[in-house]
Amino acid sequence: MQPEVEKITEEALALPGEARAMLADKLVESLDPADDGALHRLWVEEAQRRLQEVRSGQIKTVPGANALEQVRRSVAR
Repeated sequence: MQPEVEKITEEALALPGEARAMLADKLVESLDPADDGALHRLWVEEAQRRLQEVRSGQIKTVPGANALEQVRRSVAR
């Protein structure tokens, strides 16, 4: 790696987790802005597919509070 990239990487890794996640998100978004439309369409298709699965009864939903509790238990392990 180039020295500047190594220094930036070291500084970025020293950031708190939330800040690293925001930085990673911004970096990924900056890679190819021309694909934003295609990516948006893919997420819309995915959301529509999931909505159809719920409406058809193919999958069952979980109340938000229950889902958060499951995540908290999973992370606490």
